[in-house]
Amino acid sequence: MLARLLSALLLSAPDVPSPPPPTPVTSLTDRPNIVFVLVDDLSENLLPYMPEVRRLQADGTSFGNYTVTDSLCCPSRASILTGRYPHNTGIVKNHGSDGGFLLFRSRGGEKSTIATDLRRAGYRTAFLGKYLNEYQPAMRHVPPGWDVWAAGGDAYAHVDYALNENGTVRRYGSRPQDYLTDVLAAKARDFITSAAARPEPFFVEVSTYNPHLPYPPAPRDADSFPGLTAPRGPAYGKVPKNAPAWLAPHSPLTPAQIAHMDRGFRKRVQSVQSIDRMLGDLRATLERTGAAARTLVVFSSDNGYHLGEYRLNPGKQTAFDTDVKVPLIAAGAGVRAGQVVDALAENIDLRPTFAELAGARVPAEVDGRSLAPLLTGGVPVGWRSGALVEHSDPAADPADPDYQGVSENVPPSYRAMRTGRFTYVEYADGSREYYDRVTDPHQLLNLADGLDPERRTDLHAALHDLATCSGTACHAVTVR
Repeated sequence: MLARLLSALLLSAPDVPSPPPPTPVTSLTDRPNIVFVLVDDLSENLLPYMPEVRRLQADGTSFGNYTVTDSLCCPSRASILTGRYPHNTGIVKNHGSDGGFLLFRSRGGEKSTIATDLRRAGYRTAFLGKYLNEYQPAMRHVPPGWDVWAAGGDAYAHVDYALNENGTVRRYGSRPQDYLTDVLAAKARDFITSAAARPEPFFVEVSTYNPHLPYPPAPRDADSFPGLTAPRGPAYGKVPKNAPAWLAPHSPLTPAQIAHMDRGFRKRVQSVQSIDRMLGDLRATLERTGAAARTLVVFSSDNGYHLGEYRLNPGKQTAFDTDVKVPLIAAGAGVRAGQVVDALAENIDLRPTFAELAGARVPAEVDGRSLAPLLTGGVPVGWRSGALVEHSDPAADPADPDYQGVSENVPPSYRAMRTGRFTYVEYADGSREYYDRVTDPHQLLNLADGLDPERRTDLHAALHDLATCSGTACHAVTVR
């Protein structure tokens, strides 16, 4: 199914060459440079409008079963930085006593991250863009491990914002050249140009704010894609049969809601054009500086997004694939070209992957596993059979950029388990979901009530083991 989807995406853009046949690669570049582009709220249905991302797919490896540990910004980003599940980072919301930057810092989360690993391994490191919710440039805080730092706060409008640039607050206005993604692209280009001339390898994370709500496009993209509407896939405007209690009462989408989402999707497509240009620009910079062959370029998102699927207004936070399954694409530095990996991968795997490639020691508390073997066509014996998704009751703070005033669009707390075949969810209110994604890829038939009692017991036990595991013990959990 995934292979057919990717083929359709590539065929939809005749200007993008078809991927070459997979080539037999057996090893990766030793201690490669790493350029990590992390975007915000990007759903897979935006990929057809991103030719540079599709070129990256053609040149490298895509992970067809890559999921996030929580479809919410701050918990997901904390998992990426630390390689740990939300139940171990303690970051389960964007704000307040159980989430956000202030809690992450107070719990010591910044002391052991991707940045500290690579800095200790001799890499020159840079972070550019969105860090964690609640972080503000006026704090003038630069976390450990970063040589170059340019992070924003509430910069979702992409204009009239501030960045903490290595401890100095710099303010930007509303001119076209102040558009945030373009500013980050220029800073990344300058860092790569400078770092490529130095003897040590480098790591740069470019973390964009788009296409997060309010989806502001760059001025030159504001009139693009006229008439574009949101995709009407099989799940659009439908509630699954035997839906859980929080979702079952949803009424059909109204004409006003549909029109609102059509406008939103068009803006999202416009918004990602600047990301796509940035990706192409960074790869061109690597070529120009002679660093391309020894640089790994990685593209991903902190979570997905739904827009009318399952009768839900724009948002995330559910366990449906629209929200938890996002792109992970890597190319360069010996990565196998034209490859799609179906093995389960999670955002907790990025830290140990980067550490292994850099020759750094992976701390014992890391829950994830290195994806490096999968980048060359292999799957280690005993690879994970289930991926965990966790979600706590959402923040009710209107200042939260992910706040949704209509509570019916947000699920209650849940734990979920996603395998290569099915998705199983247990909610705090006792509701359960089980979708066989082979026979029901759009997750429209909830089979939980028909499961054999012994099967339910086994699933509950495996989910409990995943939701309470820590470190290498997480690798031993088996899901059947």
